[in-house]
Amino acid sequence: MSVVASRSPAPGAGLGLRRALCGPLQDAPDGAIDFLEVAPENWIGVGGRHGRAFAVLAERYPIACHGLSLSLGGPEPLDEPFVHTLRGFLDRYRVPIYSEHLSYCSDDGHLYDLMPIPFTDEAVTHVAARIRRTQDILGRRIAVENISYYAAPYRELREIDFVNAVLREADCDLLLDVNNVHVNSVNHGYDALEFLHALPAARVRCIHVAGHYVEAPDLLVDTHGAAVVGPVWDLLAAAYAHAGVLPTLLERDFNLPPLPVLLDELGTVRRIQQAALAHETQVRSHVA
Repeated sequence: MSVVASRSPAPGAGLGLRRALCGPLQDAPDGAIDFLEVAPENWIGVGGRHGRAFAVLAERYPIACHGLSLSLGGPEPLDEPFVHTLRGFLDRYRVPIYSEHLSYCSDDGHLYDLMPIPFTDEAVTHVAARIRRTQDILGRRIAVENISYYAAPYRELREIDFVNAVLREADCDLLLDVNNVHVNSVNHGYDALEFLHALPAARVRCIHVAGHYVEAPDLLVDTHGAAVVGPVWDLLAAAYAHAGVLPTLLERDFNLPPLPVLLDELGTVRRIQQAALAHETQVRSHVA
């Protein structure tokens, strides 16, 4: 697998690019945002005013990509023509991180949702083969994201064992979504820290943090439409302690507040990162 040169985002704090943010992001102060994450499906082939705005932002900020439509767990053949087109986009913008959801989203048409894959050995083999083929075409490793889910179609394996088996067999990286870990731990009754610590730290490439909606004490809905809450911030700190300080995206897809409000939340990400780095330095000094 040949790997292309890229502009790696610093292990700092990034925002997801939404079209409503294109103007404010161009006017944001220098240093306020370390990178932008985009869904390539929303920008491939886009021209006109939005295309020009994206080109300006891609010159100013490192770009990470988070896909929406590969359907890695789906029953239909992998959309290889799209993957080849995707490689051109990633190469053009020197994208260092491409991730996708560990889920499926199509079956004889697009389902417009992220559906959970059955937690079985057969599914591990199926998904891992599709990830390996995607990596071969793209010429780079990809990261897969642990998703939130509300019903499991079949559970031969625990969620953590399924995720780890896919990472091993596909030889890919992990996009660790700490909000999804928290949401699933509440909805499915497991210990979030135990799940986190069972993940292979060396495979964690980047992190997502987001807000959710409380439907009931035992039912959280992953909306990306609210501010991040205390337990998720705590889990982010635990993730840094486990895997190191990595590029971290603040996800906000709905109920977008003004950019200064998002920058305040990015400030919280940075404070947690700085505390983790300070702790790492202190530990190293004691060991030395």
